[in-house]
Amino acid sequence: MTDTIYLDHNSTSPIDPDVAQTICDCYFQGYVNPASQHRMGQLARRKLEQLRRRMAEILGAKCSGMQTDQLVMTSGGTESNNLALLGLVGATRQETENDSDHPRGRVLISAIEHPSVVGAAEQLTRLGYLVDRIPVDKNGVCRVDDFRLLIESPTTLVSMMLANNETGVLQPVSEAAALCRERGILFHTDAVQAVGKIPVDFQDLGVDALTFTAHKFNGPRGIGGLIVRHGIPIQPILFGGFQQMAIRPGTEDVALAAGMCRALELYEENPSGRFLKILELRDRLENDLLAEFGDLIINGGGAKRLPHTLNLSFPGVDRQSFLMAADLAGLAISTGSACASGSSELSPVLLAMGIEKEVVEASIRISLGVSTTSAEIQETTHRIIKIIHDIRALK
Repeated sequence: MTDTIYLDHNSTSPIDPDVAQTICDCYFQGYVNPASQHRMGQLARRKLEQLRRRMAEILGAKCSGMQTDQLVMTSGGTESNNLALLGLVGATRQETENDSDHPRGRVLISAIEHPSVVGAAEQLTRLGYLVDRIPVDKNGVCRVDDFRLLIESPTTLVSMMLANNETGVLQPVSEAAALCRERGILFHTDAVQAVGKIPVDFQDLGVDALTFTAHKFNGPRGIGGLIVRHGIPIQPILFGGFQQMAIRPGTEDVALAAGMCRALELYEENPSGRFLKILELRDRLENDLLAEFGDLIINGGGAKRLPHTLNLSFPGVDRQSFLMAADLAGLAISTGSACASGSSELSPVLLAMGIEKEVVEASIRISLGVSTTSAEIQETTHRIIKIIHDIRALK
């Protein structure tokens, strides 16, 4: 049987053995519910707060003094994005007339957001908010000039991802956040694909809220976070507990928090080494495929991208046919967001970039990770070349 090569790290990254051991050690230490008031509960609480402070420090949040930023632990990126959009606008909502011509407020999201941001925005629409989209250029980069015009109208919140999950294209978050701050507009960024892959500093970005999740950078699934700037009000979307200042009720898992913290620390130990290794492998795969197929299209290839993400289109090759053949050939890759993988819908991200439907229908996403090897990339190139030639020969 052909050995499977895993190239779907943007969907989820395999847990690092060191992280897994950290979680096991934490469970064996017997930490109890950190909300309990007895001595064992207090011990768990101290450990949890140490981990929270360490993660905030790594991600550039203020973790000491009078203006400490808040790190809210969640179940992952989807919950964090929902909490950001629904919680931030809910805390700043001003009551208006109950009239469809007078929405409760206005929210802007980029045209290339993850389904969890899009879904939360759709819920805001149902609640009476006006939601507009920030357009992107042909490489999938938000148009700053258009953005300036959009925020001339009263706006409550902007949500712009730091790096796209399908193309890896980086967005002008710092510039857009600065424009919003001048106007008193709240700004959230979904940094799920960026944290643990490139340097991410909450304070340097100048945003009011930032989403991340552990399983995208070799941490455990089931835990993520939302960093909220000091003094920014946010309402809960879950109810029935007082944990985390009642913003996110529910019993915190000390072991999962320890795993997420350890995964961040592993990245922090050698960020440039990880970046350069993955970038070299990604570029080698891209260049070898371009050399074989003159009509190959790199979606977003003209913009700055994450080092591990490659979105390709082989004109005339149906993406679903390719995926089935790739799976049989032992290649674990995808067509885009795993959260939308059950849908046959064409990628909204690529369509927003103005890419022709035929090219979108032929698109696939390859995403590497720290565990990807040079030998795997060489073998991946051979297998993809054979698959494309076989499909085209059949046609």
